[in-house]
Amino acid sequence: MDEMRAQYEAFPYPERDPEDERRRLITGSPSWPQEMDHWLWGGARDWAQPLRVLVAGGGTGDGLIQIAQTMAQAGRPAEITYVDLSSAARAVAEARAEVRALTGIRFETGSLLDAGVFGPFDYVDCCGVLHHLPDPQAGFDALAGALAPGGGIGLMVYAPLGRAGVYPLQAAFSALLGGMTPEARLAAAKAVFDRVPGGHPFRRNPHLVDHEASDAGFYDLLLHSSDRAFSIGELLDALKSAGLELAGVPEPAVYDPARLLPADVGLPAGLSEGDAMALAENLRGTIKLHIAYAVPAGARIAPPMGKPQAIPHLKGADPRRLAQAVQQKGAITVTVGGTKETLKLPRAAAGLIALIDGRTDLAAIRTRAGMDPIAFASLWGPVERALCGFGQMHYSAFLKGV
Repeated sequence: MDEMRAQYEAFPYPERDPEDERRRLITGSPSWPQEMDHWLWGGARDWAQPLRVLVAGGGTGDGLIQIAQTMAQAGRPAEITYVDLSSAARAVAEARAEVRALTGIRFETGSLLDAGVFGPFDYVDCCGVLHHLPDPQAGFDALAGALAPGGGIGLMVYAPLGRAGVYPLQAAFSALLGGMTPEARLAAAKAVFDRVPGGHPFRRNPHLVDHEASDAGFYDLLLHSSDRAFSIGELLDALKSAGLELAGVPEPAVYDPARLLPADVGLPAGLSEGDAMALAENLRGTIKLHIAYAVPAGARIAPPMGKPQAIPHLKGADPRRLAQAVQQKGAITVTVGGTKETLKLPRAAAGLIALIDGRTDLAAIRTRAGMDPIAFASLWGPVERALCGFGQMHYSAFLKGV
């Protein structure tokens, strides 16, 4: 842990300039409130109630700033605790929050293994941390123990197949460059890296880019002292051992092996959800991280797919522009894990998509469109499967009444 702390004191990760908060908000999964509601609370959380949040291993603050800013902008109450081992990373996160004038955040320097001391929490964000712990299972257990009744976790861990080439280089640099300061180690590693042959698996992997973004990115990717990847099966096992279960993944279609099979090849009978996800991971071969939502075992709530009271939200898309694209082309293209996917949508559904505003439920959308339930379902079903399947739409009461 001392070596890891020294790394993040020297190179806070990810590298961020607090002044950039004046011009952009970094967003992503997990920890977008509408996405959280969709997977953790059946799209029906009462957002007038304060949300108690732990950002565990918050680094320079991407997850913290996203959730704090989104909650503040919607006028939703939140009590947020940030915890990280690195005082340098914490300083960056605090500066970013100050630039945005965000309040209600408690900053702590410490370990996520002590999460229960700060809790309980309705939601725990832990993005890119568990795979760096000497004992990752202790981290899963600690986060599970910090949850309040009805609470859930949003997490990200590295996956092995999409990181092809990373671990041989990590092992080589560890053998060559031990005992150096982080700064000297980085300089030496860059010099060695320049001589790595073009045929090395790392050089041939187009999905690895962090080493090009910044010194902090290079160090975190190739020089980290503690780094392991989880297959989806290993992630599910770790959740189970912590008394948790998978609530969902932001892009479930990515883990659907049927999408990758020709029409004359079917899935084995009786395939479990976990085995199906593992099959999809092996077939794709490019998944470099797993993002997931988890809840205590037995507390899983299915998203309210197609229910009249469900309120749809588009993530990062303008409804009218999306509707126009569907009307003109009958399809949209999304990029998932560096791979482009074409989603076919009925042109006649364009009018329904244009009515998505994050405040109007499906019953009202159907009424405004002047459609009977059967006709509506025939158009909305493909929209829901495509957009929810690739994380482009979620159901949430986040903006209800706002």
